[in-house]
Amino acid sequence: LNTMRETSVQKWDTQYDFPAAQSGDVVKSIIPHKRPTGIRGLVMNTRRPAFKDWRVREALITAFNFEFINQTINGEPQPRISSYFSNSVLGMGSGPAEGKVRAFLEPFAADLLPGALEGYTLPAGDGSERNRANIRKALGLMEEAGWTLDGGVLKNAGGNSFAFDILLSSGATETQQIVDLYAAALERIGAEITVTTVDGAEYKERTNTFDFDMTWYSRGLSLSPGNEQNLYWGSEAADTEGSRNWMGMKSPAAKAMIERLLTSESQDDFLAATKALDRVLTTGRYVIPVWHSPIARLAHAKELRYPEKLPMYGDWIGFQPDVWWYE
Repeated sequence: LNTMRETSVQKWDTQYDFPAAQSGDVVKSIIPHKRPTGIRGLVMNTRRPAFKDWRVREALITAFNFEFINQTINGEPQPRISSYFSNSVLGMGSGPAEGKVRAFLEPFAADLLPGALEGYTLPAGDGSERNRANIRKALGLMEEAGWTLDGGVLKNAGGNSFAFDILLSSGATETQQIVDLYAAALERIGAEITVTTVDGAEYKERTNTFDFDMTWYSRGLSLSPGNEQNLYWGSEAADTEGSRNWMGMKSPAAKAMIERLLTSESQDDFLAATKALDRVLTTGRYVIPVWHSPIARLAHAKELRYPEKLPMYGDWIGFQPDVWWYE
């Protein structure tokens, strides 16, 4: 099929003025969907002492100037990933946990992090480059976790500075831009940051062996989560080199919710278990999420058509014959 999926907002807005588009032979279509966002952003390796305290992870999320970075890189701001299953019927939703979601989580209340039952939203900045209010909040969280500013550097009671490395793969231009902007904000809270860029082979080796502090992370999720959830977030996977549990999370609640969604005998139980899992993952504060696109931007031959009423998965990949057809 004569189609092109565009993932860059700037390219979509500026580079689709070629002759075939001007003549109408190629049409630009925007198609909404309700697929889970998955998670995409900077992951913290909780195997490393620097990231074991959830307040440190919350501080690093708070210091991430999403609004400014989003505007700077995308021009036209894109919606933020608010949870692992956001943008879909499986997403955790806002506010306190209720009904079956709360019932499934309450047995693990002592181990859950703040927000899992009460409700959690990502900290929002004011859009300015300095992002002063959030920088103050981040410093407050770091102080609660035992890190205080000393001569412009965050230090703990032992006099050790708060330092970590961000590992990147060479050629990841957008990721490098994001990290450059983020590193400037981290310097303002007194963190000592290094950025290490390696070739693809070394990057794969180091992420397979969890040899990083922070790195870029992307996991797609579907409307029918299953056994792969254990590979992504399971406790056993945290100790298995080559697994996708890069954050090293070991959560009894997550394990139980995955078991529930795999064994649910009703749609209500399946939805509740997935929403509960989403709460555990999101409030674990393992990833600093960036943006997603709740639409597909497709340039295609003018002969291609799709129905007005679309399924949840939108156009999806491979252009299902029941979604697209030639006129």
